[in-house]
This record gives sequence, structure tokens and C-alpha cells, in this order.
Amino acid sequence: MSRPPLPPFTHESAIKKVRLAEDGWNSRDPAKVALAYTLDTRWRNRVEFATNREEAQAFLTRKWNKELDYRLIKELWAFTGNRIAVRYAYEYRDDGGQWFRAFGNENWEFAEDGLMAHRHASINEHLIREEDRKFRWPLGRRPDDHPGLSDFGF
Repeated sequence: MSRPPLPPFTHESAIKKVRLAEDGWNSRDPAKVALAYTLDTRWRNRVEFATNREEAQAFLTRKWNKELDYRLIKELWAFTGNRIAVRYAYEYRDDGGQWFRAFGNENWEFAEDGLMAHRHASINEHLIREEDRKFRWPLGRRPDDHPGLSDFGF
């Protein structure tokens, strides 16, 4: 199985890889998203660690069961060879209706087949009011004409 674009990345292929990752996470489909990772993928997400695809899928299931109405924007920060760094923001609400905005950075390392072998995420979040939300597209893929992180000054 291969997951283009493949490393080594160019500026254009790195941007495409980031958008494909964003689209996958915005699907909120843990089984589908987990297929983008190697069987022995290694993750650090805040204080959680995953050491394989199955654990990554379980993490995503827990995440999207808790983070409702999740919408994410990722932006390329840097790339070289088989590595990509991104910054991102996402908004979600909890089951009590409280909205949050999270900001973070991820460092990714890819296998030759384009599957992600390592994912290291650092995230901070804060409460926001519903009227302060910025990510208001219908659930699913962010429309191509929707502003990105830099457009919001994030």
C-alpha cells in the first residue's frame, strides 16, 4: 500500500500532503484516518502515546467522541526529505456546549511508501464563545475558498 505524495517532498507535494491530512482528520473517521499511518506508527499527542496503528485509531475514536463538531485547519510550516512540520488550529465543542479552539504544531516523519511513521504533536487550547468561532463550514472537508490559518492571523 502506498499513500502519495511520496517523499522526498517538494514544496508542492508537502502542501498537498498537509491538505490530505487535514481532509482526513476533518472526516472524523478513525478507521479511514488510521490507514494513513504505518502499522508500527509512533505518536505523541499531548500526554498520550501510541505505538501502532491500532492504538492511533483508538485514540482518534476517543478524541472525536469527546470533541464534537470538530473542524481543523493545517498549514505547512517546513519540510525536508521525508519530514514535514505543520501548524494547525481546530475548534470543537464538548457535550455541554462549551466551545474550544486549540492551536498546535506537529512534526511528521514518513516511510518511503508515504505512510506516516512518526507524529509528534504539541497542543494548547482555550475556551471560546460560540460567537467567536471562525471555522463555520459544514462538517467535513474545509471548502477550498475558506480562509486558512494565516488569513485569520493564527
